[in-house]
Amino acid sequence: MKRSDLLEKIKNAPNDPGCYIYKNNVEKIIYIGKARNIQKRVSSYFVHTGKDVKTSKLIQHISDVEFIITHSEIDALILENNLIKEHKPKYNILLRDDKTFPYVKISNEYFPRVLITRKFENDGGKYFGPFTESRRLKHTIELIKRIFPVRRCNRSFNAGNIGPEKQKVCLNYHINRCEAPCVKYVSYQHYMEMVQKIEDFLNGKTAEVIDYFQKRMKEAAMSQKYEFAAKYRDNIKLVNNLYRRQIVEDTTLEDRDLFNISVEENKACAVLMKIRQGKLLGQEVFFMDWSGNQAEESILENFIQNYYSNTTNFPNEIIVENLPTDRELLQDWLKEISGKIVKIIKAVRKDKTRLLSMAKKNAGLRLREFILKEKKIYNYIPLTLSSLRESLNLNSLPKKIEGFDISNISGTHKVASMVCFVNASAKKSEYRKFSIKTVDGINDFASMAEVIKRRYTRVLKENLEKPDLILIDGGKGQLSVAKAVLNNLGLGSIPIIGLAKKLEEIFIPGESEPIVLAKDNPGLTLLRRIRDESHRFAITYHRKKRSKASVKSILDDIPGLGENKKLALINHFKSVERIKALSIEDLCDVKGIGLKLAKNIWVCIHER
Repeated sequence: MKRSDLLEKIKNAPNDPGCYIYKNNVEKIIYIGKARNIQKRVSSYFVHTGKDVKTSKLIQHISDVEFIITHSEIDALILENNLIKEHKPKYNILLRDDKTFPYVKISNEYFPRVLITRKFENDGGKYFGPFTESRRLKHTIELIKRIFPVRRCNRSFNAGNIGPEKQKVCLNYHINRCEAPCVKYVSYQHYMEMVQKIEDFLNGKTAEVIDYFQKRMKEAAMSQKYEFAAKYRDNIKLVNNLYRRQIVEDTTLEDRDLFNISVEENKACAVLMKIRQGKLLGQEVFFMDWSGNQAEESILENFIQNYYSNTTNFPNEIIVENLPTDRELLQDWLKEISGKIVKIIKAVRKDKTRLLSMAKKNAGLRLREFILKEKKIYNYIPLTLSSLRESLNLNSLPKKIEGFDISNISGTHKVASMVCFVNASAKKSEYRKFSIKTVDGINDFASMAEVIKRRYTRVLKENLEKPDLILIDGGKGQLSVAKAVLNNLGLGSIPIIGLAKKLEEIFIPGESEPIVLAKDNPGLTLLRRIRDESHRFAITYHRKKRSKASVKSILDDIPGLGENKKLALINHFKSVERIKALSIEDLCDVKGIGLKLAKNIWVCIHER
């Protein structure tokens, strides 16, 4: 879009609350913002006064803008947060790897379990976190399970399938890791009371937990059940030991979160200190990408949005060094998502400023460590890469290598895989798998051409990082079709090679003779690893597709079994062999399948 057309579009922008979305010249979203008045906010970007470095760079790349009107400014804030998570624009401040932080989950089951998960889902479970120290978290959860022996198995229970006549105790009961609620050795009420105490424990309400065990200990002693009394005594010691380093901060017993930020070299670090019932429980550390010289108040505002949209544990107060610009709006948003009033307060009292100062120092220390670590990783050149560059006569180090493989049996369920290695190590977050869509029968050449075209068309469209080397599993044929596709896409400058299986020969486009390296050559060892990994990934995907197809075929045409219930069976039992081996009672464990339908499924499967 021409600059004059863009300015005209901004001039006619709505005066309502909502979100504005800036795009670059290839229609890629580069910034998402919210506003009480969209027209005023977007117009302010193009007034040439007092712009920071980040905003100046952003303005240079704006080619188009899109507007979304909302009912209120709070709705705009919620929408902005959701859009940023989905699109991850370059010029927004992003919480690094927020999806990978672990949570503690109390599952939404008849007998709830305590789990560590990295997925925050709307499944009725209760989530605590996110946490940044996974090792410490695992240790804490193991202690919780020692203190509160909740079940560890993944069996499905309901009010109708528990009891000694329907269930058997497992090993966990015999080694004192479970109280066997499935056979009613303890009551449902007792089990749920234990789960409630775990919630109190995770919320930092240690006094309630200790009171609970002290009461149980006295009752056991009065009943002369001294073994149980000793167990409760030991549990009290474990709870006290776990929190022996807590510091009492005030006598108000308010739940508070304290935040502080440190910024350096386009990176930001936020430290969160949680105070529950007047006790400092510890700190969590988060790193963010940051583009430009943005004020710390603005970074903090973005972080608060990121953090509290991914947690269910809200304090009564959030204490900061400097108040965010949209403090009132943030408070309204926090009230909306938490169901209670959450105040954002500037630290004034000496004890709070002392804690914030400590958080600031910790943030600065951790950020410097993080930046130093990233620099070491970036500058590290493994021997295998330098050997590979020399062997293949490459212009630069092949720090990023993408490897491709095709998998099928007699032309059915054709799939392909792409694996990615960065600095000679697998980067599984960038692995991709493909179902071949345009090729009939057995034709590995055409399949390879389709996959290469799909992959690098997307790389160009989304402006993704290009690899330093592409590895094709195959010889001259696969290599030549892949090279032709890259040339057509204008990516002929990317080095591409083929690695033949039989003699480990390396084929290069335009060369009639292959390169043969010594078997112990470090570069060849790396290429073999990438080739074998792409083969493994393709085979795994192919087996999964074949297994799903066979499961579907065995469940086809069963009266009363619709698509949703068929899918539920597949997701629950995973394989044909397992479904065939099931009893009618096992089939009833799947949600939506009653006794009559289970009998029908069992009969149809075994008749076939």
